[in-house]
Amino acid sequence: MKPIPIVFNLGPLQIHTYGIGLAITFYVAYKLFERRLKAHNFDTEWLTNAFIWIVIAAVVGARIVHLIANFSYYKANPSEIYKIWHGGLSSYGGLLGGLISGIYIVRKKCPVLKLGNALDLIAPVLMVSWAIGRLLGPQLMTSGGGRRTNAWYGMYYANQLGKRLPVPVFQAIECFIIYIIILQIEKKLQKGPLFALALWAVILWDISRFFDEFLYLDRPQRLWDAVEVASLVLVVTASITLIFITRKWKRNGSVQVERNFQPQENDLQNGENSDITDQNSEAEDAAAEDTATEGPYSNNQISLNEDTEESTKIESDIDNTSQPA
Repeated sequence: MKPIPIVFNLGPLQIHTYGIGLAITFYVAYKLFERRLKAHNFDTEWLTNAFIWIVIAAVVGARIVHLIANFSYYKANPSEIYKIWHGGLSSYGGLLGGLISGIYIVRKKCPVLKLGNALDLIAPVLMVSWAIGRLLGPQLMTSGGGRRTNAWYGMYYANQLGKRLPVPVFQAIECFIIYIIILQIEKKLQKGPLFALALWAVILWDISRFFDEFLYLDRPQRLWDAVEVASLVLVVTASITLIFITRKWKRNGSVQVERNFQPQENDLQNGENSDITDQNSEAEDAAAEDTATEGPYSNNQISLNEDTEESTKIESDIDNTSQPA
């Protein structure tokens, strides 16, 4: 296959396919997460504004980590620092930036959504988003391919010589498979502990990530690459954490965890009390209006009192005039 154009012109406007891919990816992630929140009875009015900040934090985090990991290159080429359409968004940096900002915003805007529940809800979304992002991101940017190959499925990429392993396509397939596995695990974890689904996603994704780096990419095969080390550390850490929370859940009697939002009894009582208070306020306002229009200080009553006082004064003047000197 021929290289995919990374830039095309629409009249005077220059369009980068990498940016279009990111936009589509974020939109799909937003709609899918919104759908999962609604399916579990959580409010979604806060999500739109929150998602904008999460996207910004994810892109900034992804770029910062990439710059740090490739500091020597960008030190020699400072003009490339801001050109994200040339590639260079770290997966781990994006996750770190997005998760930190997301956790903060959720605690502020939707406190009823527990952290473990939020991570379990977002885990499948991240897998789908990553799959789409691989196809519409690295697949469309410069140097997106892996090692050179003569296989029939090899592809040509901009700024790379010869046919290359289509690593982004491999990664997309892997993530879609992980997504299907995660959904099956979710069905079996309906009674399980919170945070378990997110941990399964971390384990499966980092295993695939390790082998992607080790087997496919055009670099020496070594086990001390930063991404490979991070992947192995996360697999071990997530596995230990999963075993710990599962054992703790079983020791506590394997009680079913409520994953849908259920208004608490106090919330319902507060709502009823609020309705009663509003009704009382309306009744008091109506009574005040009646008093103002029909009470002793109404306009008609005041006018009648003034007429009576004036009539009495006139009669008094007449009596004083009629008396002899």
